[in-house]
Amino acid sequence: MVAEPHGPEPAALEDRPPVAPQAPPGDWRSIDWREHQRWEIVGGRAVNTIQLGAGPPIVFVHGLSGSWPNWLEQLASFAPDHRVLALDLPGFGHSPGRAGDVSMHGYAELLEQLLDSLGLTDVTLVGNSMGGLISAETAASFPQRVRRLVLVSPAGLSTYRNRLTVRTLPALRRFEQGLALGAAWTASHADRIASRPRLRDLVLKGVVAHPSRLPAPLAAEQLRGAGTDGFMEALEAILDFDLKPRLPLISCPALVVWGTKDRLISWHDAARFAEAIPDSRKVVYEDIGHMAMLERPAEFNALLREFMAGDARARAAGGQ
Repeated sequence: MVAEPHGPEPAALEDRPPVAPQAPPGDWRSIDWREHQRWEIVGGRAVNTIQLGAGPPIVFVHGLSGSWPNWLEQLASFAPDHRVLALDLPGFGHSPGRAGDVSMHGYAELLEQLLDSLGLTDVTLVGNSMGGLISAETAASFPQRVRRLVLVSPAGLSTYRNRLTVRTLPALRRFEQGLALGAAWTASHADRIASRPRLRDLVLKGVVAHPSRLPAPLAAEQLRGAGTDGFMEALEAILDFDLKPRLPLISCPALVVWGTKDRLISWHDAARFAEAIPDSRKVVYEDIGHMAMLERPAEFNALLREFMAGDARARAAGGQ
């Protein structure tokens, strides 16, 4: 593990995906992720990142209650020929919560500052759920940073002042401590839950269509990121943010990916995103839920490669 001179070193960072010696090359379990963890100081805040590979950059942004292991299947697949980066947003995963008000534009500014500090431009930016909203806002606000944009079940349209969620907020606030304790218990028992299909199904049914189809080690890594303190503030910030007027400002090519069994955000939003972003297309998968990159990683990775290949074709046509 490479020690960083300025970042904190929580004990929980030792609880990262283990290396499986029997895993084939390219499998996420074959990578010692501790070697690729880096603390980056952004605006005075410590941000936990995973960085590996070399080549055209791809940056992955997780959603609400998520963390960087949401992208394990993509990091392992693309690292051989790309520079890949995934982060824990402040208040999630291992990144400490941020002081002051939380906002979606504030997260976009933090992401832009992170990319600037690393000297990254022309990135392919990939975001899921809240991370999709943040990625879209980043592309709209800082177009010089983003070459291509991929939105996986993004928030920002039907989530804006969603009446059902708004009505549940008072109850969520009252039981916030209990919910946090429950999430922390889930995180601390991730392996046990993931190894029992019925229990795994109960815990993950809200985000994936068929939790029992997820490999147990991969499911465990998703559960391990739960129990952080950024949930409520970020949820309220999502409800307060209307992405619709920002979408026409996105000038880069965009790909919108959804699943017809998404229980968190209606897949009908896919058409609304594709219509509002000038240069975009949508892909809707049957029988998957909110996290296409986890539920059908091989298909998603092939789709992402095909989408990014447009750059290579354009360079070839232009003689570059």
